[in-house]
Amino acid sequence: MKHIIKTERYLLRPIVDQDIDFIHEALSDPTVTKHYGVHFNTLEETKEQMIWYSNLINEKSGIWWCIEDLALKELVGAGGYNDLVKEIGKAEIGFWVLPNYWGQGVMQECFPAIVDYGLNALGLSRIEGFVESNNDACKRAMSKTNFVLEDTFEEFDKRKQARVQIDLYSIEKKG
Repeated sequence: MKHIIKTERYLLRPIVDQDIDFIHEALSDPTVTKHYGVHFNTLEETKEQMIWYSNLINEKSGIWWCIEDLALKELVGAGGYNDLVKEIGKAEIGFWVLPNYWGQGVMQECFPAIVDYGLNALGLSRIEGFVESNNDACKRAMSKTNFVLEDTFEEFDKRKQARVQIDLYSIEKKG
């Protein structure tokens, strides 16, 4: 299967329809979705997200991976690209990890691998990450992976029914 990423402790493989229970577990958890753009209360609602993941591949507009802990044989998170525009070599990156695995270095190990895959295998020249300004953990992950804070702006979050501050981070391929 193509689009596989393997790190020392994790296997990242494209999300498939059979992952719906895992995706629902994560994206119905308020601690996971606190700073994330979607939240699903039911398995039926989660099908919307599964269609979105599938469309990314079919439309060549991105790819998201499930992150599996190789030792535990458990799915622990997900990450990937969306809004990929091949003609200009740009995409948006995102990720999340189940709370039971926070602080265990999942993103410290997987995030750089996802970035490397984007810059090299996907041929991206620019990767952008949009982070709520109060999401300190995500901002640390971006900085540790050499993303640069470019701008801060406000936008209306329909889910929260409030204005939120968003930080735009980016990394560009050297040379």
